[in-house]
Amino acid sequence: MQDERIVIGRRGGRRQTAALTWVHTLVIGSGAAGLNAAVRLRQRGVNDLLILTEGLDQGTSINTGSDKQTYYKLALCGRDPDCPVSMAESYCAGGGMHGDLALIEAGGSARAFLHLVNLGVPFPQDRFGQFVGYKTDHDPRRRATSIGPYTSREMCRALIREVRRLRIPVRENRMAAALLTVRDGKGRRAAGAVALAGDSSIEVYAAENVVFAVGGPGGLYRASVYPEAHTGAIGLALMAGAAARNLPESQYGLASVRFRWNVSGTYMQVVPRFVSTAADGAGDEREFLRPYFDNPGAMHSTVFLKGYQWPFDCRKIIGGSSLVDILVYIETVRKGRRVFLDFRRDPAEFRFDALSAEARAYLDNSGARLATPIARLRRMNPAALDLYREHGIDLAREPLEIAACAQHNNGGLAANGWWESENIRHLFPVGEVNGSHGVCRPGGSALNAGQVGGFRLADFIAGRYAGWSLPRRAAVSAARTGAGELLRRLCAPSAGDRPWPAERQEFRERMTRAGAHIRSLPELRRAVREARRQCARLERAGAGRSAAETRESLRNRQLCFAHAVYLDAIRFAVASGVGSRGSSLVLDPKGTPCHAKLAAAWSFAPEAPSFRQCVLETRPAAHGKVRHRWAPCRPIPAGDAWFETAWAAYRSGAIYADGAGGGEGARQD
Repeated sequence: MQDERIVIGRRGGRRQTAALTWVHTLVIGSGAAGLNAAVRLRQRGVNDLLILTEGLDQGTSINTGSDKQTYYKLALCGRDPDCPVSMAESYCAGGGMHGDLALIEAGGSARAFLHLVNLGVPFPQDRFGQFVGYKTDHDPRRRATSIGPYTSREMCRALIREVRRLRIPVRENRMAAALLTVRDGKGRRAAGAVALAGDSSIEVYAAENVVFAVGGPGGLYRASVYPEAHTGAIGLALMAGAAARNLPESQYGLASVRFRWNVSGTYMQVVPRFVSTAADGAGDEREFLRPYFDNPGAMHSTVFLKGYQWPFDCRKIIGGSSLVDILVYIETVRKGRRVFLDFRRDPAEFRFDALSAEARAYLDNSGARLATPIARLRRMNPAALDLYREHGIDLAREPLEIAACAQHNNGGLAANGWWESENIRHLFPVGEVNGSHGVCRPGGSALNAGQVGGFRLADFIAGRYAGWSLPRRAAVSAARTGAGELLRRLCAPSAGDRPWPAERQEFRERMTRAGAHIRSLPELRRAVREARRQCARLERAGAGRSAAETRESLRNRQLCFAHAVYLDAIRFAVASGVGSRGSSLVLDPKGTPCHAKLAAAWSFAPEAPSFRQCVLETRPAAHGKVRHRWAPCRPIPAGDAWFETAWAAYRSGAIYADGAGGGEGARQD
């Protein structure tokens, strides 16, 4: 790692310079995926390495969880037969996933999982040393495992210890402001990044490889379960022209909003009251679910099922538990009211003997046939109470405000089987920012994908990109240009600009209204036009007067660009006729009614099954245009099952030659 200073422009008549750091591989982001990538790179002999982060305690991985946060892996216990191809088939079952990526994530799962075990993550095992498991969402085997609600946090802590043991340099309090690219033959390649330090000074990093581990689009939605400290930075890659995949495929579910946390598992299985109030949070209290169920027992049993069936799922609307998510959305987004879970007393007309047999058996077996939801929660999961108490919320004394929230993006940047961007060489998106998932994914597979991705990119960089090929003159030119553009933005007047919180609230409200789990083509078309106008306004705006305003204004720019690309991708998918699938419902007055007591406007378009065999590819183009196309899913490969030929390809390095993927588009606009 070497440092120098370069001239980037003038400010107030004085020449301005910035520090330029040369580093072989730059890792941007420090969640579980980024940390693991850095560790694996060092273990593979890539020593000139640097992690750039806003803070080791700032990302989603270390700040989030759920009732039983799940890690998905190959089954490693008992007599259950399992193999990578079988696991890949489970990945692909929901549609919209490339088979080669599914096989890679399955094939690398045991290796990545045991690496975490060896770093000290205490995944449970029985007295025979078997790593026990359970079934999770969309999982035909018992592949899932957990160490409790903070599984990803403990993964991060173990990886941070290893980063420190290996003495991998970390620069905290840095916000990436731009990705640098240079011409590379017929295309482009990554060349580094421009960052803003905590004192608002500009830093530039020239790098042979950039590992982009910035997490999911947490800052795009008003109703979000992403930690407030995490906003995401996929917009930086989209602004650099990076290709994306499956952006419309996200996961949504009910979560608390003051402290952001999924209200899954026992929070629902104890059957709390669902109440809505006026916007002040106090007046006009109603238990609003009751009119939509034939009897109280059916309603309470459906609430119980939300514990098992937490994500919003179009297949569970008619007669299923996802009707609850729709009703919460109507109260909060359409009516402007607030919704709370009240654990202090039973919902109206609650009776144990009116519950479904499944719910009664679960509560009886748990010894939880008790007088109130809070008593049942205290018996079944006292840690669930402790969790909220640690964050200043006492469920025994106050209701818990909730909303239907964005939780995970199954899509993201498009990368090949070695986690290299499909159109920007030497750029490696890893973690949630990598769009390797399909429409539905087994619960916990995101944690596995992030870890496997770190192994794959480290193997590829060590095997193919260990030397230097970045042209020095082109890299310095890109560094000066990128840093100079940031300097000009910092110098631009901002007196007439809207405050950054107002700008952020605008695009977050738009995404929650039009780009979350309830979608309609007219609303999306309007939202795309509004998004483009806001992006144009932010391009003309200054960066703020204080250091804090500067940072947040710059963040707004890339977030706003990202939300415009996401909305356009969702618009294209809906206009293509994909219908309602996964965790998104497409409204169509001529479609299938959600419920007899909801207006015709709440009818929805059924899924078009043919699209399960496609992935949606998105690529930002010049002049603000965004291009989309449907490409056929690549099948699960047969694999190199013959040892001698596979060994020869491994020894020669031929395994690195076929990771580009491909597939021609069926439809394009």
